[in-house]
Amino acid sequence: MIRKTRLFTPGPTPLLPAAQFAMAAADIHHRTPEFRALYQRVLEQLKTFVGTKNDVILLASSGTGAMEAAVSNLTSPGDRVLVLSAGKFGERWVALANAFGCAVDVVKAPYGQTFSVDEVRNALQSDTRAVFMQATESSTGVRHDVEGVARLLKRAGSSALLIVDGITGLGTTHFDVDGWGVDVIIGGSQKAVMIPPGLAYLSVSDRAWEAMETSRNPRYYFDLRKERKNAHKGESSYTPAVALIAALGAALDFLAAQGGGDLATGRDALVDNAEKCAAMTRAAVEAMGLRLFAPDSPAAAATAVLPPAGVDSGVVVKELKNRFGAVITNGQGEMKGQIFRVAHIGLFDYMDTIAIIGALEHVAVSTLKIPGFEFGQALAAAQKVFAGETPSPKHELIEAVSAR
Repeated sequence: MIRKTRLFTPGPTPLLPAAQFAMAAADIHHRTPEFRALYQRVLEQLKTFVGTKNDVILLASSGTGAMEAAVSNLTSPGDRVLVLSAGKFGERWVALANAFGCAVDVVKAPYGQTFSVDEVRNALQSDTRAVFMQATESSTGVRHDVEGVARLLKRAGSSALLIVDGITGLGTTHFDVDGWGVDVIIGGSQKAVMIPPGLAYLSVSDRAWEAMETSRNPRYYFDLRKERKNAHKGESSYTPAVALIAALGAALDFLAAQGGGDLATGRDALVDNAEKCAAMTRAAVEAMGLRLFAPDSPAAAATAVLPPAGVDSGVVVKELKNRFGAVITNGQGEMKGQIFRVAHIGLFDYMDTIAIIGALEHVAVSTLKIPGFEFGQALAAAQKVFAGETPSPKHELIEAVSAR
C-alpha cells in the first residue's frame, strides 16, 4: 500500500490548508497600510484566542524566545524566582533563569508526575519575584494545575508574577487568564494554531508591564516594551515573519468559522476536540495492555505511553513511521527509549485518532506481540469514549472478542 505521511507530534503539528494558501499569497511589505491592518487584526484575534483583555505581543521566534523574553524583561540579577519543574521544559525555565542571574528555587516533581499546591506554598518566599511553570509538560504528557497555583498566589498575598509556558497548553486546556491572574502566558505557532514554527506570542498583564520598569536584565531584540509601543501602531520593532502572520490570521479565521463566526467558541471547540481525542487514545492504549506514563494528570496535548517491559519505545516510533507513515515522538532526554508520545493538539480529529489507534493495533499484534490482545479491542475502547460510553476494562474486551 502507499503511505501518506501524517504528523502525530506535539509540534510541529499538521498544517491547516487555508494557512498554507495564505502564506503563499503573503507578498506584501511590512511597512505598509495593508500589513498594519493585518497585524492589528491578528493581535486582536490572539487576545480572544488566549482569552485575555491584556496586550498580546507577537515575536518572530520559537516559543523559547518568548520564554527568554519573559525572564529578561521581568527579572534582575539576584532576584529570587521559583520554577515548578517536572520535565524538559521545566528544566528550560531553570536554565533561562540561571542564565539571567536569578536566584532560582525549584519545586521538582518526577517525570510523569506533577507537583502539589502545598509543595508550591512551602517553596514560596516573601521575596519571590516570579513563578515560572508549564501549563502542560509536553515532554511527559502531564498537565499542571495553573489555576491552583494562581489561586495560591492570591491567597498568600504574594506579589510574585505568574508566568506560564502555555505553548502546548493553549488550544488544549481551558484557561481563565485574567480571572485567575496569570501575568504572562506564552504560545507558539507550530502548536494549536496549526501553522509552521517561527512565531511566539504572549499576553502580558498590567502588573507585568509595571515590573518591567524596574527590571535590570539586558534585552534588545526581545524588549517587550518596544514591541508593545510599535504594536499599537500596527508594526513590529524589527522585520516580522510576514507570511507566518498571514497564516496565523487564516488559522484564527478558521477557528472562528468552527465556532459559527465566534473565535472564542471556536477556541473552546478546539480544546474540547483535543480532550476527546486524548481520552480516546488513553482508553485505546490501556485496552492494549499498555500503561500511561502520566495517568494521574494527563494532558490533552499529547499522550505519553510506556512500551512493554524490555521494549525500547523507539521500536514503536520506527514501526509506525516505516509501515504507516505515521510520525509520533520518542521520549526526550533521559526518557528517550522509555516512552512514546501521540499528539492531539491542533488539526487532529476523530478520523485521525481512529487511524493512529488502528496503526498502533497492528504494531501491538505484529511487533510487540502483546499477550491476549487482538485486533479491534483498542478501537472499540476508543469508539466507546467517542460515543460517550465508559469503555470496558481490558479483560472484558478480551473475553468479548474471544467469545465470538
